[in-house]
Amino acid sequence: MTEIVNVIGAGLAGCEAAWQLAQTGIKVRLYEMKPEKYSPAHKYRGFAELVCSNSLKAARLESAAGLLKCEMELLGSLTVPCAKENSVEAGGALAVDRERFSDSVTDKIKSHPNIEVIGREVTELPGGICIIATGPLTSGAMADVIRDLCGEGLSFYDAAAPIVTYESLDCDRVFFASRYDRGDADYINCPMEKNEYLAFYEALLSAEKVQLKDFETHPFSVYEGCMPIEELARRGVDTMRFGPMKPVGITDVRTGKRPYAVVQLRRENREGTLFNLVGFQTNLKFGEQKRVFSMIPGLENAEFMRYGVMHRNTFINSPELLNSDFSMRNRPDIYFAGQLTGVEGYMESAASGIIAGIAVARKIKGLEPLRLPLDTMTGALSAYVSDPYNSGKFQPMGANMGILPDIGIKIKDKKEKYGAYACRAIESLKKEMERAGYDSNR
Repeated sequence: MTEIVNVIGAGLAGCEAAWQLAQTGIKVRLYEMKPEKYSPAHKYRGFAELVCSNSLKAARLESAAGLLKCEMELLGSLTVPCAKENSVEAGGALAVDRERFSDSVTDKIKSHPNIEVIGREVTELPGGICIIATGPLTSGAMADVIRDLCGEGLSFYDAAAPIVTYESLDCDRVFFASRYDRGDADYINCPMEKNEYLAFYEALLSAEKVQLKDFETHPFSVYEGCMPIEELARRGVDTMRFGPMKPVGITDVRTGKRPYAVVQLRRENREGTLFNLVGFQTNLKFGEQKRVFSMIPGLENAEFMRYGVMHRNTFINSPELLNSDFSMRNRPDIYFAGQLTGVEGYMESAASGIIAGIAVARKIKGLEPLRLPLDTMTGALSAYVSDPYNSGKFQPMGANMGILPDIGIKIKDKKEKYGAYACRAIESLKKEMERAGYDSNR
């Protein structure tokens, strides 16, 4: 092969993309600015550095995280086997010794005959096909390059509200309606009486928050529209009732009266299986979010598919910019991978690198694309970040069973139900790999 592909960033996504290409015989230039330069969060010299946690989430197949890792292994992942080889005891999760894991990935990348590692910061795009995988803490110079490519479709802070499944809501306590009955009744409304609101308010004030790093404190003093709900509460007992919880224009269908306060949920996906809590960006710890937000009427048994976050995170408006293979619609020679695309999580980032690497390799070799089925976790994630329906309201998303299409049969037991989803996904992926003649063992 004479084509050389440039991969920028040797995090999880960049390493997976480079590995996929190299394994097919394609030459790769992998650019990594460490150890010449470090981001505010990175400290270790090695590739695929895990910054926030050493956990890669659940290992069991009947979980979203476990299913994702299983699919990644079928597709020839580099990082999943390295993680298993360097795992530490963590109950039902796959957790790793961070340095050993990084060293293992680094050694495999550096020793591959088709990968040339170039240790410097990239400040302008090299010529030819390029996969950009510079991560959520992309350096200033590279961020400028990405901004030139994406225009206004580049965000620097991740302010996301929690997402719950529709089927976990108590439909006897909530109702569909739009404010002032304008347009379709697209919002789910959770009405609160005064005593319920005051109890919720007090719980917010006492809930434990995530400790921010120095480089993450700036956005909260700047972006008023991204104010965490708990900070809004600190401004006064009624502040939320004049903000995201205002009851004006809403009539409780059960009482015929306006509620004291209301929490609105907005559809997150086309299928209506996921809904987000409108205006509930938060910096509370995940366990606290579960405790406090379950006090909202109708959400007592809510299943949270994503918790709210407020942190430094560079990502592009992928639904407006990318195809499902992570290539740019207006620049088919440029691909993105990792958290830049709006996939949230270590393994999700790595999976996007696999998808981008496979897509580029098959394009260079003139092979038919590998079309990941929508009922697989990899297929559902790539579809989510590239669906124009999500443009304009896009927020990062991690692997969860809520983004998979309904299985079509009623299964009450959650473990059994998710096991059925997983079996369907694995079977679908294997069929597509066979159809496309894709062999992860090369």
